[in-house]
Amino acid sequence: MADVAIYLFKLADKLKRDFPAPNLNVVKKDILTFDLTALPAGYKVVANIPYYLTSHLLRVLCESSNPPSIVSLLVQKEVAERVCAKPGQMSILSVSVQFFCEASLGQVVPAKLFDPPPKVDSQILKLTYRQKPLFPGVDSKKFFQIVKAGFANRRKTLLNSLSAGLQLPKDQTSEIISSAGLKPNLRPQELSLSDWRELYETISMQTPALNT
Repeated sequence: MADVAIYLFKLADKLKRDFPAPNLNVVKKDILTFDLTALPAGYKVVANIPYYLTSHLLRVLCESSNPPSIVSLLVQKEVAERVCAKPGQMSILSVSVQFFCEASLGQVVPAKLFDPPPKVDSQILKLTYRQKPLFPGVDSKKFFQIVKAGFANRRKTLLNSLSAGLQLPKDQTSEIISSAGLKPNLRPQELSLSDWRELYETISMQTPALNT
């Protein structure tokens, strides 16, 4: 990893030498620890990133108090598809990103176009940060507490996952799920963002202790 960092720093220096311009500012820092609040509002992110950074970087960008207006990343094709998944294939990653952003898929970049070629194809992931909250008034911290509980075990039903994750009796959890207009035997990946919002609203009303 140290060799990679040195190589990237050299590339940054080369960029500044090869393209001297008064409006080009090259900053050599780790994007995961960089202070995004130092950037102007509405900034854009365009990058080809190491694939192992994808989930962490998306979380950092989406949850920042100064998020980018647009993000365009070249990522592993499978991960891009996971981010843009629809109900039936949802995950914590897709729910988290789509909560904050409108996500869409761009061009596929085959592995053969890289040198050396990786073992997987890549794809451009396009994100547009929502100007207005998807669900106004929703406490995002509690919302994702519920989502994480639901996805604690994808192989279990929503009833079993929520009951265990939120430490609620199964009969109470079943009542909550039914009150939200859902079936207890659903799998968490089958829920839409609106379904999670309904669960959030129902849990907020029926279990005030979880509000703390």
